[in-house]
Amino acid sequence: MSRPTRRQAIGVTAGTLAGLALAGSAHAAAPSGHSSAHDGHEAPEAFDEVFQGRRIQGAPATGHTQHGGGYAVRIDGQELHVMRNADGTWISVVNHYEPFATPRAVARAAVVELQGASLVPLA
Repeated sequence: MSRPTRRQAIGVTAGTLAGLALAGSAHAAAPSGHSSAHDGHEAPEAFDEVFQGRRIQGAPATGHTQHGGGYAVRIDGQELHVMRNADGTWISVVNHYEPFATPRAVARAAVVELQGASLVPLA
């Protein structure tokens, strides 16, 4: 049995990739029948806890709904500016380039990053 030529191998690879792309787009378009916490439609649940000696709180906000999707996060009473991304993940002014699944995870990561420093309000 002879080995396939380079042209035949490229044709098979291209055909396989095209088939996978079609299958992936069909899967993405199909309704899943359930709602995910990352689809951007549910409000995250409120929290109030002490994490590494700092009090972190999060709850739906009233009035101030600029980037946080109507959700406010506080560290020791100071507001942590958070923003919800289009994919449902969350970032903060402290961890702007590292998305997290929930505002609680963002608050915890900010506490770790602050290393005991106070959170300075945005002007």
